[in-house]
Amino acid sequence: MTTVLETLPNVGEAAMFTVTGWVLSEKDPDMVPLGSYPEERFDELAPKQMIEQFKEELSILSDEITTRNSQLEVPYLYLDPPLIQNSITI
Repeated sequence: MTTVLETLPNVGEAAMFTVTGWVLSEKDPDMVPLGSYPEERFDELAPKQMIEQFKEELSILSDEITTRNSQLEVPYLYLDPPLIQNSITI
């Protein structure tokens, strides 16, 4: 038992780990979903077409996930494109 207790972090470290995990898992209030670009960043036709194709593919994936989840008792939401952020900042 002594060996187990010696390997555990002290109270301060445990609190720091807990707070860090909590902060990093909070949902961002101004989240931008994957494939969304609130500002017009591209002027050329080719990138705009690629973005639209990417959005269509994400929509198809999301529909498939929604269909699959409708048959599950507990839905799996972690990789549903509308729930994934376009980018992160830490």
